[in-house]
Amino acid sequence: MVKNALEVAPHTYRETFGRYYEDFQVGDIYQHRPGRTITETDNTWFTLLTMNTHPLHFDREYAAGSEFGQPLVNSAFTVSLVVGMSVSDVSQKAIANLGWKEIKLPNPVFVGDTLYAESVVLEKRESKSRPTAGLVTVRTLGKKRDGTVVCEFDRVMLIPLRGHAVEDRIDY
Repeated sequence: MVKNALEVAPHTYRETFGRYYEDFQVGDIYQHRPGRTITETDNTWFTLLTMNTHPLHFDREYAAGSEFGQPLVNSAFTVSLVVGMSVSDVSQKAIANLGWKEIKLPNPVFVGDTLYAESVVLEKRESKSRPTAGLVTVRTLGKKRDGTVVCEFDRVMLIPLRGHAVEDRIDY
């Protein structure tokens, strides 16, 4: 009697995700896909969930009178989305995000815009206090389809060395 299909399958594959510290090289660029088209629901829910009551994000009449002529996507949503888009490439195995700096939002984002992201590895070094991990710094850009940069930030993450990620220690 077969206990489970994995015991008899001749070719079984488990999806891997993320990168170990050793996989990062300074200068490497990761183009994060897929892109994401922002909906009115995304913007309204995020704005209200975070208790941001500025009408520029959800009141069309108010926004029509602004220099933009339409509601702006909440900038915190833009940052969150671009960070999220980068996770599978740069921080899926991270032990911790240690910080963000130089967050810039040089151009507005509107409902209907599709964003893409990419990250470049700026630096890396082994941790002085954690011998099983290293620090990786990336600069991530969020761009519209036409290449207009809408978000930019540097992020430092604590990344495990090969053999020291959670999934290396447990079977799940």
